[in-house]
Amino acid sequence: MTFKYGVDQLTLDSVNAIAAGTLQAELCQEAIDKINKSRQNVDKMAASNKAIYGINTGFGPLCDTQISPEETNLLQKNLLITHAVGVGEPIAKPISKLMLITKVHALSQGFSGISLTVVERMLKFIELDIIPVVPEQGSVGASGDLAPLSHLFLPLLGEGEFWVNDTIKPAAEVLKEHGLAPLELHAKEGLALINGTQFILSHAITALTKMRYLLDLADIAGAMSIEGMQGSESPFREELHAIRAFKGNVEVAARMRSFFAGSENMASHTDCDRVQDPYSLRCIPQVHGASRNAYYHLKELAETEMNSVTDNPIVISEEEAISGGGFHGQPLAMVLDYASIAAAELGNIADRRCYLLLEGLHGLPRLLTTSGGLNSGMMIPQYVTAALVTENKSLCFPPSADSVPTSMGQEDHVSMGSISGRKLNQILGNLDKIFAIELMYAAQAIEFRRPNKCSDIIEENFALIRSKVAKLEEDRLLKPDIDAMVALVKSQAFKVN
Repeated sequence: MTFKYGVDQLTLDSVNAIAAGTLQAELCQEAIDKINKSRQNVDKMAASNKAIYGINTGFGPLCDTQISPEETNLLQKNLLITHAVGVGEPIAKPISKLMLITKVHALSQGFSGISLTVVERMLKFIELDIIPVVPEQGSVGASGDLAPLSHLFLPLLGEGEFWVNDTIKPAAEVLKEHGLAPLELHAKEGLALINGTQFILSHAITALTKMRYLLDLADIAGAMSIEGMQGSESPFREELHAIRAFKGNVEVAARMRSFFAGSENMASHTDCDRVQDPYSLRCIPQVHGASRNAYYHLKELAETEMNSVTDNPIVISEEEAISGGGFHGQPLAMVLDYASIAAAELGNIADRRCYLLLEGLHGLPRLLTTSGGLNSGMMIPQYVTAALVTENKSLCFPPSADSVPTSMGQEDHVSMGSISGRKLNQILGNLDKIFAIELMYAAQAIEFRRPNKCSDIIEENFALIRSKVAKLEEDRLLKPDIDAMVALVKSQAFKVN
C-alpha cells in the first residue's frame, strides 16, 4: 500500500509507519492538482488591489498594511527569519520528522496556496532523512506553532540546521552536499508554512505511541503486584463491570482476568479470610481504565488534527481567502492536559502498590527481605517512585488554562499547547522509571510465593526480569538493577497482551 498525501486519512499507526519508512507515502495526481489550483488562486489574489490578509498584507497587528507585489517575496522570507526565535534544546529528531510529515499532509489538501515546488522539497527532506532542527521552547500554540515551524522551514531558504543521522549540521552545507538550491518563497507561502499546530500534534503523536504501551504495561505491573500480594481476583469479575461499563474499565478488567487465568498462585489462596484489598489493587480497572479513556479521547482528537488544515488564511476560491482561527491549539491543548493527569495517575497508583509490597503483609517479609535490620532490602527504591510521582503531579498544571496575550493584543488568547505536549512526554518518561521499580518489586514478592506458579504471561515477564535482575538476597547496589529495568521498559520488552 502507498499513502496518498492530501487524499488519504492519517491514523496514529499510519503516521508512525510513514515516519519509520514501513509505509510508502506519495503525492498523487489528485493532490498535485489541488495544490496547483490553490496556488493559482493565491497568485490571482496577490495581483489584485483588494487587501487580503496574509497574501498582500502584513501579519498580526500589521494586517491592515498592504504590501506591493514587488515586496511580497521578501515579506515571506522575512516572516520565517523573524519568527525563528525558538530557544532551548532541540526536540528529538523523530518529532521533527513527524512535524514534516503532518505538515505535508495538511498543505497537500489544497487550501493553503503553497507551491508544488515547496511541498516537493519537503518530501525530499523526508526522503533523504535530512530533518530540520527545531528548538523545544518558544511556541504559545496560536497562530499555531510559529517559532517551531519557522525553524522547521528555515532550511528551505538555506538557513537553519539539519539533523544528519545524529549530528547537527548547517542547512546550507547539507543542501550543497545534495545539490539542492535554496528556494524563494512567494505570496502566502511563508504564512502557510509557519501557521499550524504540527509541533503540538507531533508531541501528541509521540505521547500516544508511548502511552499505549505504558497503559498495557501498567496492567501487567498491577497483576504481578497482585500475584506478589496474593490479592483477590473478584474485583475484576465481568458482571461487576457490566453494570458500570466505561470502555476503559471493562477493557482493563478483562485484561486482568486474562493475566490470572491458570495461575496456581492465585488459586492457592481462594478460601483465605481476607475480605478486600486496598484500592491500589482492587480499583485497578477504575483507575487504569479512566486513564485509558483519556488516551482514547486524545487519540480521537489527534487523528482529527492529523487530517485537518491548520494554517491561515484558508484559500477557498480565486477571490476569497478566509482569515479565521484554524491554527489555534486549544482543541489539542486541553486534552493533552487531561492526558497528562491520566498518565500521572498511572504512576500514582503504581507507587502505592510499591509501598504495599514493602509493608510485610500477607506472608511477605518487610521490605521484601528476610534479613531486615542488617539489610534495608527494597526500602529505598520506593523513595524514587515517590519523588517521581510528585514530579509528575507538579507537571500536571494545565498550560491550556493559562494565556498570555501576544502580538500587541491581536493574538490575545493563546493555547500554550506546545507546553502541554512537552509536559505529557516528560510525565511518560517518568512512568518508565516508576513501572521499572514496581516490576522489580513484584518479581521479588513473587519469589516468596514459590513453588506456586503464576499464569504463563506473568511467568514470562518474571523470567525476563530475572534475566537482568537477580533476586535480592542481601543488600547490594540497586542502581544497576533499576537501570536495567528502565532499559527493559523503554525497549518495550515486556509481554503485555
